[in-house]
Amino acid sequence: MSEISRRQTSFAHLMDAVARRRKLLLAYLLQDRFVKRFQPAHIRDAVYSYVKSGGKSLRPAVAMLACGALGGEESAVLPVAAAIEIYHTWTLVHDDVIDKDSTRRGGPTVHTAYADRARQDFGWTEADAEHYGRTIALLTGDVQQAWSWSLLFEAGLEGGVAADVVLALAQELASHVTPLLVEGETLDVQFVGMRKQISEAEVVDMLWKKTGVLYEFAGRAGAAIALNSADSDIPEALALARFCSLCGTAFQIQDDILGLVGDTEQLGKPVGSDIREGKSTLLTLKALQLANEGQRARFQSILGDAGASAEAIDEIARLMRDLGVIEYAQDISHKYVDEALAHLRPLPDSEYKVLLRSWANYLIQRDF
Repeated sequence: MSEISRRQTSFAHLMDAVARRRKLLLAYLLQDRFVKRFQPAHIRDAVYSYVKSGGKSLRPAVAMLACGALGGEESAVLPVAAAIEIYHTWTLVHDDVIDKDSTRRGGPTVHTAYADRARQDFGWTEADAEHYGRTIALLTGDVQQAWSWSLLFEAGLEGGVAADVVLALAQELASHVTPLLVEGETLDVQFVGMRKQISEAEVVDMLWKKTGVLYEFAGRAGAAIALNSADSDIPEALALARFCSLCGTAFQIQDDILGLVGDTEQLGKPVGSDIREGKSTLLTLKALQLANEGQRARFQSILGDAGASAEAIDEIARLMRDLGVIEYAQDISHKYVDEALAHLRPLPDSEYKVLLRSWANYLIQRDF
């Protein structure tokens, strides 16, 4: 059995559990009462584009598992899980504009798709079509962020979750998650070309703000609804939030690894985009630190070259393997998961706890 086949087999139970929850999530989000809100057709289609495009919906799934792990009913957390999914989706739509990415999950990004639609539907010039694509992406993200708040409030209005719990979660999303996520995205952009001035700790902090903070919120939200309490200092809630936070950082480190040595078809986006954009990751920082003078010069000649060939990206990947950089980053992600699992141990044994443990290990062993 190949290594990939072994991994797929070992996580089959988890993937089935995640897929079943995604099916519930999609059924909820595709209700006519939601679909009919979004007009005109370009906005409606763009709002649902990534939702329908085959993502695994890990963040809402972990919120549902966290709720179940503390004895809560998953049906109660479904509106909040949906809010988390749509909230995450708007960040992807905007992130794709920021990073100038053309593909997401094997299809065109929103801004790319609607630039094409402007050419086809309106016959607009290249410049006007490109501007239209970015405009639709920005407006789509705006609508999705508003929708995520609406979904969160539905947990109280229709889902029976106590009003103080819903308000506490809304306050956390507005005053804690969003500012930190935007900070992380801003730092990610600012760190391009600043590899000599920033440290590994600063890069890890940026990764957590981009990714870990929303995973932390997912764990906390599931716990809050299970416990029917807005008290975030309850030990079980703290444990699940910390568990998800650490796993989120490990997830992003693995994402950066796959972005260099993964398979384009599996990833649904081009390999090497971080290198072409000149991003500062644990991989690039460590490679520059370990490379000799000649290797460093060659590395820096490719890093940040938007037109770098696939052969050049392969060369960088080989160099990183030779320097032990890939293994180094993998070791760090494993340490985060090991620390995360320690927070999970005090929780009562259950099928949910088994799935959360499997989810943590999947994050650092996945191939896409």
